[in-house]
Amino acid sequence: MASDRRTLLADSALDVLADEGIRGLTHRAVDRRAALPPGTTSAYYRTRAALLTALVTRLVRLDQAELETLPGQLPPLRTVEDLVDGMVLLTRQRLTGEGRRRSLARYACAVESVRDPELREILVPRENAGREAVRLFLAAQGVTDAEERTHTLLTCLDGLVFDRLVSGGEVPREALEGLLVAALHRAPRPR
Repeated sequence: MASDRRTLLADSALDVLADEGIRGLTHRAVDRRAALPPGTTSAYYRTRAALLTALVTRLVRLDQAELETLPGQLPPLRTVEDLVDGMVLLTRQRLTGEGRRRSLARYACAVESVRDPELREILVPRENAGREAVRLFLAAQGVTDAEERTHTLLTCLDGLVFDRLVSGGEVPREALEGLLVAALHRAPRPR
């Protein structure tokens, strides 16, 4: 029961953060969102730091679950078009519905992590099936530094999601194609 209550509180904290921003994230607001008696959140997560840590841990678990299932929603990545289709799917998931709410919370937590090494450590990108599929695709295309290019490509993708989260609309397919072309481009040889 305590584990279920902790998950409910972390999910409620995520919702409060997505709806009200970091300033709105209080123990009382989480109690209200979870429809629990006042003081419940404080009993489980005594400090704001403990609440944020629980929220970020839950957020990462939800994101990882999404990224683990993403390759199964697509055909095997054999062509540039296949990978762009996957990137389109991911950006749509991150900009709509529950994914949008998690994106809002993720970026607020990322800003908080600048001052909190514990949060930063939890938010560090993890290995998952989606990341590995991109890395394997780039390596199969002859990219020699596939690990670094995967990181750069996914960081740029994240930046496009952030931009559209703030400015509205979808990430244009052409922008995603451009990112992938850049990731596949062979670096100039050192002189």
